Amino acid sequence: MEKLYELIVIGGGPAGLAAACQAWEKGLRRILILERDSELGGILNQCIHSGFGLQRFREELTGPEYAGRFIEMLADTGVETRLDTMVLQIVPGEQGAPHQVHAVSAKEGYQVLETQAVVLAMGCRERTRGAISIPGERPSGIFTAGAAQRYLNMEGYMVGRRVLILGSGDIGLIMARRMTLEGAKVLACVELMPYSGGLMRNIVQCLQDFDIPLYLSHTITDIKGHDRVEQVTVSKVGPDRRPIPGTEMVFDCDTVLLSVGLIPENELTRAAGADMDRRTNGARVYENMETSIPGIFACGNVVHVHDLVDYVSAESERAGAAAAAYVQGKRAEVNARMVELKNGDGVSYTVPQTIRADEVGKMVDVFFRVNRVTGAAAIAVRDGEGNSLTGFRRAHLAPGEMEHILLPGDLVRQAAGPITIAIEEDKGGAAQ
Repeated sequence: MEKLYELIVIGGGPAGLAAACQAWEKGLRRILILERDSELGGILNQCIHSGFGLQRFREELTGPEYAGRFIEMLADTGVETRLDTMVLQIVPGEQGAPHQVHAVSAKEGYQVLETQAVVLAMGCRERTRGAISIPGERPSGIFTAGAAQRYLNMEGYMVGRRVLILGSGDIGLIMARRMTLEGAKVLACVELMPYSGGLMRNIVQCLQDFDIPLYLSHTITDIKGHDRVEQVTVSKVGPDRRPIPGTEMVFDCDTVLLSVGLIPENELTRAAGADMDRRTNGARVYENMETSIPGIFACGNVVHVHDLVDYVSAESERAGAAAAAYVQGKRAEVNARMVELKNGDGVSYTVPQTIRADEVGKMVDVFFRVNRVTGAAAIAVRDGEGNSLTGFRRAHLAPGEMEHILLPGDLVRQAAGPITIAIEEDKGGAAQ
């Protein structure tokens, strides 16, 4: 058994880096980051496009530049890092005992590390072809968009010349532009839903600026090719998301990129016994990003999928500060009054899921996604008796863009029963 750490951060991407830097700033000195890759930075290392840091640093950076800012900040601290290290298990300590983190690496072998607090920052992974059951043959040339991004941007391999993209998530949209700039022909982006799953800025900059068609309410119904993809059939789908016979379009292509959703990487979280939210596929968290296990915190894409890394950093700094407070003995009252956050009409989920009313400060950060596209609408916040607590106006809402609101702490403390967040559209404001 090694020395007792104050904090172990699992994951050295943008979430883990921000949490560790903030915990150091708040006074912790025995901090360790465990990262399974060979370098810090996480997914940002392969995101060489610009658009990062507009909120955090008030300037436009590439992914590696954004990660580099935090790596430089980390270098000014005494935070210890171990790369090429895979965490296998977290064993929560009982009745205030230290948590155990089991990890393995070629350099250190099997390690059992003890820590007073843990921050989970493992990020997320892509949904694959097997998860969505695409029909057709099983040739080479089918990649997830993130895998293709790594091949192209980091390994220097061109994955294809005639490309069809299934799904309109941000990575898929960005890869449509990237593949075009590298000389490939992107035939179309095909989306099952009647709306795009990506940011509007990416739809404009990555598809419209390059005249790449976006087919909404369409999906792949057949793939042909023995050794390599040769042909893909795309069909329109009805309101039940089933293909409509007679609407088939055939594309001659050699590559299919899948951008069909991200899944928070929570095997460690589940095995540790933390309460999970089936809507986000992440841990249920309190307002300070603490999970149901005292002393174990979660932040970033391991909690819910973000669309802006700036939000990841802000959320992770909150988790790092809360972990520092926990280690320093400033812990939440066991019998604190709990206020549940519920998703009402038009809202898919909320983070946090629970607020400890007596622990909140002036404001509570709340993130959520809507489940349909709307025009002008109001975000209505009501208590358990239906009383209006506050509201926020939006000119446009879409599932591909995460929403963020600030709830005054006084309103939370005064709320009767659970707080519900719902969307109330203006008449004629719905966009189909």
